[in-house]
Amino acid sequence: MKKIIISTIAVSALLFTVTSCKTDFDTDVKDIPVTKGEADFTTYVALGNSLTSGYRDGALYSSGQNESYPSMIAGQMKLAGGGAFKQPLMPNDIGGFTGIPGFSGKLTLQLVNGSLTPVPSSPAAALDDVSAGRPYQNMGVPGAKSYHLLAPNYGDKAGISLGTANPYFARFASSATASVIDDVKIQKPTFFSLWIGNNDVLLYATNGGTNSQTVGTTTTYTTATVQTGNMNPATYKMNDISDPTVVAGSIKGILDNLKSVGTTKGVIANIPYVTSVPYFTTVPYNPLTPALLGANLTTLNTSLYGPLKQALTAFGAGDRINLLSSTASNPVLIKDVALTDLSAQLTAALTPSLGLATATAFGQIFGQARQATKDDYILLTSSSLIGTNAPNIPAPVNVYGISYPLQNQHVLTKTEAGYVKTAIDAYNGSIKSLADAYGLAFVDANAKMVELNGQSGILFDGVKYTAKFVTGGAFSLDGVHLTGRGYGIVANEFIKSINAKYKSTLPQVDPNKYSGVKFP
Repeated sequence: MKKIIISTIAVSALLFTVTSCKTDFDTDVKDIPVTKGEADFTTYVALGNSLTSGYRDGALYSSGQNESYPSMIAGQMKLAGGGAFKQPLMPNDIGGFTGIPGFSGKLTLQLVNGSLTPVPSSPAAALDDVSAGRPYQNMGVPGAKSYHLLAPNYGDKAGISLGTANPYFARFASSATASVIDDVKIQKPTFFSLWIGNNDVLLYATNGGTNSQTVGTTTTYTTATVQTGNMNPATYKMNDISDPTVVAGSIKGILDNLKSVGTTKGVIANIPYVTSVPYFTTVPYNPLTPALLGANLTTLNTSLYGPLKQALTAFGAGDRINLLSSTASNPVLIKDVALTDLSAQLTAALTPSLGLATATAFGQIFGQARQATKDDYILLTSSSLIGTNAPNIPAPVNVYGISYPLQNQHVLTKTEAGYVKTAIDAYNGSIKSLADAYGLAFVDANAKMVELNGQSGILFDGVKYTAKFVTGGAFSLDGVHLTGRGYGIVANEFIKSINAKYKSTLPQVDPNKYSGVKFP
């Protein structure tokens, strides 16, 4: 099975489609004198996570930071009396950190076996220290969850290896004990933006509902927890879904901290449905065409799918597996931990024909296996696994997605996606209520993402943007974060909400002027 890559034919479509001169941003005020209205943009500070920092292509790097949506907004605020807007720029245009595992440099498109494929770069520098340049007005910290913005010691370099601190914040924190909100309050902002909560559910989704632990060269995966009723986030594991009350309480705590220094005017955004981004929508659930399977199709039906379906049917679970079709695309095999584990039953049923050792292996492999459906999401990073051999699994039941199930960390199942949606709906209800209670401008980022993900996409000055991977123009190579153009779309949503709430007339930015995916 080939990787899901960008063909050279797709490149010819560039990154967008030019249509008419129509634009979906029809509330622009570019022909009206710029005024601040009831707001004061003298000191604008942006709080958030990777989306706020300008993160893209799987890394934080300098040119991406320069196209962050807060930087774009600040540029428009300067036209209405806004002050300086400094960002803790990375030391290079590659990103990542040498010496800190898991922090690779940015993804770039490279020609691999005749096809364009996103490939991570090697990080070019060790963790640097830019704290001398404080204060910074872009306080977006990649990886931060809602409660992290309130957490002391989040920038303590000594805590990075322990997982209690964040290397991005450690670069510019005022002290080892400071919290993000502490370093914001020192500035006494006159205006703020807050977009937080994505990571409280996104990390669960992008890791297929699992937590991982690596010891030496061995990584093990366990089911992540949907935290409900646990008000102590210090007990959460990295990819757990945060309890909605914790998220709401954290956001309220941030707003109260801002209010304590006189910062009462700002804008807050809700959380998009994370499953609408290319990371989840690019790889089809049914990529196994008859042409791809070839002569193996009949063999698989005879020696694997047929016997499995027969045994599972006897246990009342025959719907888990169907024979492979010779006329239509077939779904991949996946492991679904929400299913009743039928390992023991399969072992017993298959022992007479396969022998105890082989039957036991089959039971372990297929006890919670089923074919994917349209309600499951195959992760973008799993595309390169389909059709390859699973390590330490004997042939012929070792081909990922075909004779060996994609594992829990490779797929967001329908059940797991339900947990994600439930959490986001709860978060968003609280965010809107807090916006109303504190008299803040509100950005419905979720609605805009739904619009971007729709068939018609979003138009700006005749350019069409969609949520399609690479060629849609809005999303970067990691399939989660935006391009400069995508961040331009977001900046305009913030600007429109600010103008509507505070009677200002900040002009919108032109997303078409910013960068998209770069081709070699």
